[in-house]
Amino acid sequence: MRPPGAIADLRSRIAAIEGVGRAREAVPFGIPAIDRWLPGGGLVAGALHEVMGSSELCDDAAATVFLAGILARIDGPVFWCLRWRDLFAPALDLAGLHPDRVIHVEAGSDTNVLLAMEECLRHPGLAGVVGEVAKLSTTASKRLQLAAEASGSTAFVFRRAARIGDQTEGTAAVTRWRVLAAPSKPLGIPSLGRPRWEVQLERNRGGVPKSWIVEACDAQGRLALPSQLADRPAATEGRRFAS
Repeated sequence: MRPPGAIADLRSRIAAIEGVGRAREAVPFGIPAIDRWLPGGGLVAGALHEVMGSSELCDDAAATVFLAGILARIDGPVFWCLRWRDLFAPALDLAGLHPDRVIHVEAGSDTNVLLAMEECLRHPGLAGVVGEVAKLSTTASKRLQLAAEASGSTAFVFRRAARIGDQTEGTAAVTRWRVLAAPSKPLGIPSLGRPRWEVQLERNRGGVPKSWIVEACDAQGRLALPSQLADRPAATEGRRFAS
């Protein structure tokens, strides 16, 4: 019989090989109200995350800029895999993600997008790999999660036109985010205020879901809490935004 110390050492070595319990970096949003809700204090790197808007074009546009803002704050190139090239690069640039950093992979179908993502994830040192698909199967999500863990590059599946309330398959993603356009602050003059979004954390491995109203990404990819919400007492904030 192996001594207890040897068994513990063997389990530790197996866990290291499988990536279990491995400390991974996290990319904070810079907003304590959001970061403290996420295990690790931010968006875990070297993992799979899902982002979606809704069947409304304005929500998909908001989700696109939300994703661009995250990638803008991570060093390295970005592979953006899609069925056909319909990505509006100036919108990404407004969120701080310069077009020179983005490599477009026009794959032609959801199946090919997922294959391209796996291939891109073999390369370390990337800010992230994005794949735009309509649906994501459980098996595909597990493959992407394993690929991201192996290379340390972060994978983002962008679910286009994902209807609110539709049933989704189980996923290996660490988080799932839904971003919806929200009314801007009235300025009292004929003008537009900074766009606002309702950001819903629908899946949070190791935590619980939650939602926030935020002001859209600035030119450095940073979100902000509306001033009247940022200044309100913590107890009131929890009642307003709890999912």
